[in-house]
Amino acid sequence: MTTVTLSKLSAAIEVVTGILLITSPSLVVRILLSAHLSDAGVAVGRLCGIALLSLGLACWPNENVTSAQATRALFTYNLLAAFYLGYLRVGAGFVSYLLWPACVLHALLAAWLARPVYTIGRHR
Repeated sequence: MTTVTLSKLSAAIEVVTGILLITSPSLVVRILLSAHLSDAGVAVGRLCGIALLSLGLACWPNENVTSAQATRALFTYNLLAAFYLGYLRVGAGFVSYLLWPACVLHALLAAWLARPVYTIGRHR
């Protein structure tokens, strides 16, 4: 899979997740974590949705070319998201049918983006 395709896939996932968090943060949290949100949680969830939407749009490849900064940003986000989602399941005790798949998806995207990020770093 090319870096451009990986960037588009990862950015698209973040755009969709961002839109879902903006429109219905309680639904996303209920599906992902099997938890409920307070009013403050809804506000923070929407803010996170705005951030994810912005990340996805900022990292979207332009004319089938992706920047080194966008690739690093998507790699970093996916790596940290995979670790945190794994922690939520193992360390924090959240149980949901989508938590492990979300963790694995972010881990796979991070693994696939690791090579382009490493290659970019070597060419400096």
